[in-house]
Amino acid sequence: MSDFGQAPRSVRVMIVDDHPMWRDAVARDLTEAGHEVVGAVGEGRAAIRIAAATRPQVAVVDLQLPDISGVEVARALVAPGEDGEPAVRVLVLSASGERQDVLDAVKAGATGYLLKSAAREEFLEAVRRTAEGDAVFTPGLAGLVLGEYRRLAAESGRAADDAPRLTERETEVLRLVAKGLTYKQIAQRLVLSHRTVQNHVQNTLNKLQLHNRVELVRYAIEKGLDRE
Repeated sequence: MSDFGQAPRSVRVMIVDDHPMWRDAVARDLTEAGHEVVGAVGEGRAAIRIAAATRPQVAVVDLQLPDISGVEVARALVAPGEDGEPAVRVLVLSASGERQDVLDAVKAGATGYLLKSAAREEFLEAVRRTAEGDAVFTPGLAGLVLGEYRRLAAESGRAADDAPRLTERETEVLRLVAKGLTYKQIAQRLVLSHRTVQNHVQNTLNKLQLHNRVELVRYAIEKGLDRE
């Protein structure tokens, strides 16, 4: 059954930012949009402790924190559990659009990276998509990340015959993921439900022993699927 047209689901969110006024504003926007804010903290180590207790689906994390960096927080929060799923999906919300900051965050496991100049609706949409496993980036930054993945793929020269076998449908979904389509867009393109697309992606992650959609995009680009 298709799940098109359903109301957006409430997401459990933790905010990690050392500016109280900014934390309050983000928390207010999330609450007004129907999401549940389970924590709003200004230090990275506290965020890691609170996340273990409150189990947010998404952590909105600034890079500049007074004790440890947002990159370290992201790395700790996304560490996968026994089911291979990330403990928390991380959306970086930062004033910095510097190339190295973006790449460091992605390599640490962040699912998305949004600049603080983003509009309210863009931010709320990014939180929802992050919870669903989509890779979300401020326009312009996605190209930077994909370009880096292509560079690494060219350097790695990974053999093509060492990959686990995917079904025809899984490969089709993976190809569209590599081209940057959201789960909703893939579902519409293939005439599937959103849940079915998620299941195909999760099966592919399990087969490839990858942890999140960002790693999946990198794998697909290494295989040249974004060019087919």
